[in-house]
Amino acid sequence: MITTLLVANRGEIACRIFRTCRELGISTVAVYSDVDADALHVREADTAVRLRGAAPSDTYLRGDLVVAAALAAGADAVHPGYGFLSENAGFAAAVQDAGLVWVGPPVKAIELMASKTRAKELMAAADVPLLAPVDTATATDDQLPLLLKAAAGGGGRGMRIVRELGALAGELTAASAEAAAAFGDGEVFAEPYVERGRHVEVQVMADGHGAVWALGTRDCSLQRRHQKVIEEAPAPGLDDALRARLRDAAVAAARAVGYLGAGTVEFLVSAEGRPYFLEMNTRLQVEHPVTEAVFGLDLVALQLRIAEGEALPADGPPQPRGHAVEARLYAEDPARDWQPQTGALLTLDVPEEPGLRLDTGYTGGDTIGVHYDPMLAKVIAHAPTRAEAVRHLARALERARIHGPATNRDLLVRSLRHPDFAAARLDTGFYDRHLDALTGRPGGRELAALAAALADAAAHSSGDASPGPARFGAWRNVPSQPQTKRYRSEPDGAETEAAYRTTRNGPVPVGAATGVRVLAARPGRVTLETGGVTRHFAVTAHRDRVYVDTATGAHTFTALPRFTDPTERTEPGSLLAPMPGTVVRLADGLAPGSAVEAGQPLIWLEAMKMEHRILAPASGTLTALHAAPGRQVEVGALLAVVTEPAAPEENV
Repeated sequence: MITTLLVANRGEIACRIFRTCRELGISTVAVYSDVDADALHVREADTAVRLRGAAPSDTYLRGDLVVAAALAAGADAVHPGYGFLSENAGFAAAVQDAGLVWVGPPVKAIELMASKTRAKELMAAADVPLLAPVDTATATDDQLPLLLKAAAGGGGRGMRIVRELGALAGELTAASAEAAAAFGDGEVFAEPYVERGRHVEVQVMADGHGAVWALGTRDCSLQRRHQKVIEEAPAPGLDDALRARLRDAAVAAARAVGYLGAGTVEFLVSAEGRPYFLEMNTRLQVEHPVTEAVFGLDLVALQLRIAEGEALPADGPPQPRGHAVEARLYAEDPARDWQPQTGALLTLDVPEEPGLRLDTGYTGGDTIGVHYDPMLAKVIAHAPTRAEAVRHLARALERARIHGPATNRDLLVRSLRHPDFAAARLDTGFYDRHLDALTGRPGGRELAALAAALADAAAHSSGDASPGPARFGAWRNVPSQPQTKRYRSEPDGAETEAAYRTTRNGPVPVGAATGVRVLAARPGRVTLETGGVTRHFAVTAHRDRVYVDTATGAHTFTALPRFTDPTERTEPGSLLAPMPGTVVRLADGLAPGSAVEAGQPLIWLEAMKMEHRILAPASGTLTALHAAPGRQVEVGALLAVVTEPAAPEENV
């Protein structure tokens, strides 16, 4: 029997595993890096062991340190979660060699599936349909587009789409570097890229007594940078024959490697309905909650019982019920190439309602750092039908209060309500086609800015920024020029003005807001009427940031001074770091004096386990270079300067 479990992970998945441990009466041990010392998973564990350092390579990827931590804390079992060492056969073996229970598949199964290239050979022998690999040394135009993939890992790291042969060499270098940084193995392979394919997977659960369950299907087609964003179970729109073929292939894959525990077999389904094996993830998946909701199971509890030698129930899995949809809430800006965001997470409040589940590794007051994946939480909705689950999830996200760095919340809501998603017209190119429309400016910005201005005025009039009972009593009769406040909307940078004048009966909006009635204005809550419709605004100020939450969405503003500060101006052609990170490499031969072309990648930054390219803003000469491989930079740091050639003087 397992009595004390160490989770060799952090954040949301560690907290989720601890939840099941508490229900089963198992003591818990966390490991943490220096920057995670006060993280939620550390606070929730019974015991915690420090791993000195901050970078994953020094902490969560150090299997020797994790095993030593388990022994020091008196754990008798280790659960790897997902990511980090979860699919590392050497780590699994080290855990068992130390006399600890490994809550995962056999080492041999991990080894066989660890390399996607070897896994495909094994699946071919089992007659599982595959995409034929492409030799990058002899690739031709007829074989384009190609998909480059890391052989040793997943999660979108080391993955690139190549549509032109001239770009192949550079993308191979980038994919290999990213794979080596993420998995310690730079091997990359190529296969045909299937346009408008669907990502469909099957959850398997196997015990040590010969039973293998195939727990339905999941659709994970909505992806950004080859990482999943929205997942659901069961996968919609598949006929019975295709579902049966996917289940049979998944069971065959599990049996072929003598699998044990929870695993996922992933397939690409073409627009014509032909399935192709992609890979087998020998671990628990991020999206496992949708399967749990539909089948009424706790997959972590099953993992633990199987690790203790128990058999799966002889009567098979429960019958599936209803539909579940999961959305991954990321600290990132989708409109700016999905740039990860960092900083203080001031508020994270998702409605608690029947059919809703929140899995997170953060609470309000935590800090989102640069070293790890930017996922804040997973929000899951379960309902009798797909339409109900989608509607419930979209509404819950819309009503959530999330104050701090920019997130993809608006994108998630709009994605769930998009006609193609509602009609289950799903494929991995969804965001390639719809991203611009899904990241447009939110409606109601002017009213939200007016609410922010009125709440600020109420706070100053009452002498207290906390919400008070005043309706209009705090307003002074000062018939003067209209009061104007300027706000910059975050993260898109659009500026909005809000103007009002004070009267004996309270504030009266002017300018663009003429005709809006102020029904109530307090420091934390404003009620406005426009066109006969009453709307409520919850206003929260944190220094110069103002968060305005409404029934139909949220707005984040930065209060601007009345006059522009000239010191904020930046030299033309400056390349600034868009996020904190580490410079991993420079363009070949890049040095002051180099000629560069507009759009040319000059500098590569690594942040939150992904590489980000810094492009030349214009054609010209590199006149300054402050970036160097290995240098850590903060957001806004000056990396380089590109000077455009002077325009020729006209003869007069």
